[in-house]
Amino acid sequence: MDGKKRSDVKPGIEVNVILKQDQRSGKKTKGVVKDLLTNSATHPHGIKVRLEDGQVGRVCEILSAK
Repeated sequence: MDGKKRSDVKPGIEVNVILKQDQRSGKKTKGVVKDLLTNSATHPHGIKVRLEDGQVGRVCEILSAK
């Protein structure tokens, strides 16, 4: 899954995100979702989340659903 629908993204799942500073390079960062920051049901660039380590980025790929 690509992480563009808020209903697919839940706290505790493992995801790849693209951090703000990595948007140009497209470098992915793996982490576990702590909080969902996007309020709308969908977002064309991916749902914005805060990872458990405190980093904030947009979900580009869902690795494991809980």
